[in-house]
Amino acid sequence: MTSTATLPDRRPPRWLPSAWRGWRDVTAILAGGAWPALDLVIRIWIGQTFLLSGLVKLASVDNAVLLATSEYPVSWLDPVAAAALGMAIEVLGGLMLLLGLGTRAAAIALAVLSLVIQTVYLELPEHLFWAILCGWYAVAGPGPLSFDRLFGAGFASLPLPLVARLGELAGFSRRRLVPFALLGIRIWIAMIFFAAGATKFESFENTTLLFEYEYMVPLLPPAFAAAAATVFELSMPVLLVLGLFTRLATLPLIVMTLVIQFTYMHHIDHLYWLMLLGLVALRGPGRLSLDHLLGHLLEQRYPDALGQSRWDDTSRPHVVIVGAGFGGVAAAQGLRHTPCRITLIDRRNYHLFQPLLYQVATAALSPADIASPIREIFRSQPNVRVLMGRVTGVDREGQAVLLGERRIPFDHLVLGTGARHAYFGRDDWEVFAPGLKKIPDATELRGRILNAFEQAEATDDAAERACWMTFVIVGGGPTGVELAGAIAELARHGLAGEFRNARPELARIILVQSGDRLLPPFPPELSERTRLALQAAGVEVHLNARVTGIDAAGVTVGDEPIPARTVLWAAGVMASPAGKWLGCDRDRAGRIVVDDRLTVPGTANIHAIGDTAASNGWDGQPVPGLAPAAKQGGAYVARLIHARITGGVEPAPFRYRHAGNLATIGRAAAVADLGRIRLSGPLAWWFWGAVHVMFLTSVRDRVSVAIEWAWAYLTFRRSNRLITEPADTAAD
Repeated sequence: MTSTATLPDRRPPRWLPSAWRGWRDVTAILAGGAWPALDLVIRIWIGQTFLLSGLVKLASVDNAVLLATSEYPVSWLDPVAAAALGMAIEVLGGLMLLLGLGTRAAAIALAVLSLVIQTVYLELPEHLFWAILCGWYAVAGPGPLSFDRLFGAGFASLPLPLVARLGELAGFSRRRLVPFALLGIRIWIAMIFFAAGATKFESFENTTLLFEYEYMVPLLPPAFAAAAATVFELSMPVLLVLGLFTRLATLPLIVMTLVIQFTYMHHIDHLYWLMLLGLVALRGPGRLSLDHLLGHLLEQRYPDALGQSRWDDTSRPHVVIVGAGFGGVAAAQGLRHTPCRITLIDRRNYHLFQPLLYQVATAALSPADIASPIREIFRSQPNVRVLMGRVTGVDREGQAVLLGERRIPFDHLVLGTGARHAYFGRDDWEVFAPGLKKIPDATELRGRILNAFEQAEATDDAAERACWMTFVIVGGGPTGVELAGAIAELARHGLAGEFRNARPELARIILVQSGDRLLPPFPPELSERTRLALQAAGVEVHLNARVTGIDAAGVTVGDEPIPARTVLWAAGVMASPAGKWLGCDRDRAGRIVVDDRLTVPGTANIHAIGDTAASNGWDGQPVPGLAPAAKQGGAYVARLIHARITGGVEPAPFRYRHAGNLATIGRAAAVADLGRIRLSGPLAWWFWGAVHVMFLTSVRDRVSVAIEWAWAYLTFRRSNRLITEPADTAAD
């Protein structure tokens, strides 16, 4: 076990680590988030340009041959062959570039065609732009949003001639040629803008007059606008050639191009300039730049503060995080630039987006849509090791986590072990009324719900059918409301017309809430709108109703028995046994009582976050058990540990910043409490959907969920209605 007191001999200026981390985060977002989108836009634009041109020629082949004969003949090709080859390249190459399928081959052909058009037919800047952008794709290949990236690994393993060699060439091109391509693009952009700036400088009086009468810039005096344009066009190209502050250097040039386009002269060339400038701004300058060199030198000089840590560096402090929920993942990601080793332990190998778990239970989504492999999340964070296993205890004195017989030493420990169902002392109810906290729960509930309709179809006894067609949800919080609304939508729409004996639309859905209103964390008016919306969907809402018994026959509410074969529990939760491991103070729900820095009292290096912690970091109020609260807690603990490891200034005490509450009720119905803004109905439903899609972990999950929702909404059908194992609800 290493000591957290060991600090590097050479310390950078106090401001440098945070500035460096911030800049790396910004560039990572640009390269990993914004660049794929721009890459797709460029490919679509170039691809459709060639595709449309080819289709026009294809629609009039005789005219295309005539043009190849008289307008732009190629001396070394027969006109008919030239026309046919040109049409084939434009149609097939344009389509392939647009799809990102066989991108390099298509880009090479299109680049050659662009240069031929430029040299033998008509010299236009547009043709050079085509050649440069196609040349870029020939060298770099397409971005993540392409079929090549989707199928690339599988294609590389095909047992076909030359496939392995093509894969090697593509890898060589990415590693060796892309830096030179970026350097060439930077130099070409710099030459054009510098020449324009030099022209302005040589005749500055004329430049000022042009800015005064020809292309006036709103809100700027002509002399100032002329001077600023001249300075930027002379200075920014120098930075571009050197690759120094490259991304920042592109910003004035992008702004100037936009100003010219919208205030002076609309021209297609400006669009291509924006594409190239955006490529450099988002993709970065490459290795052949001073930016790359300075970054490398800084990381060499201050490796502990600025360098990227690796897990196998045993000299680093060891941070153990138990639980890969929202809080644990946020804590591990927050320590990506910290000189430490991280071990992330979870019982499962996936991170679950729990807010959408009820949609798996009601056959709207597949489990894979809301779960991402933990190792995939941290693939590019080399200081994280992921262990799959069940933690059985914590040795506070020995500073170790117990993983069965194995001991995992730690210098800092973060507990984000989540919560489980609470039956208020009636654990015997669990077998009859399962809760919803993990994927096995969701698939079991899905099996019970779908099996109920199957059993109702199979029986000829009307009373028995009514029992199978009665669904009772206990608990009127967000999970209970969402379950009730989703089951009602499934019964009324998703199963319509599929049964002959049973009638799913007549299913009885009962929501039982012990309090006087639904959704207690929400304002009363939104609670009332929720009740009305559920009742309009066919849900029976029982308020001020306390469940006194649950068994195989159904539910007893007060003194009234309700025969039901399917009972779902959404009434309460209890923290994991992490508090028992530590032997520390816990609240009634079993959560560890932590101080204002989310630290376990009596320790200096053990922290609890999310549903594991009881914190009053919300303006003196208890922090709610919500995903945003867990993420904020994990990020805070990461900043605290980083400060303690690097000797920096510790953050102020933890304060939870509440962004609002969201709950969906059913089809085009939801409620949103955003503080001063309160929404309900379709607008809240759209907002709820956008937020949940945005916060899914991977792009694949976002696309998959959006497609599933669109399909279900437009067709009233749900495609994930599998009963994966028998649901013996009478005994289970």
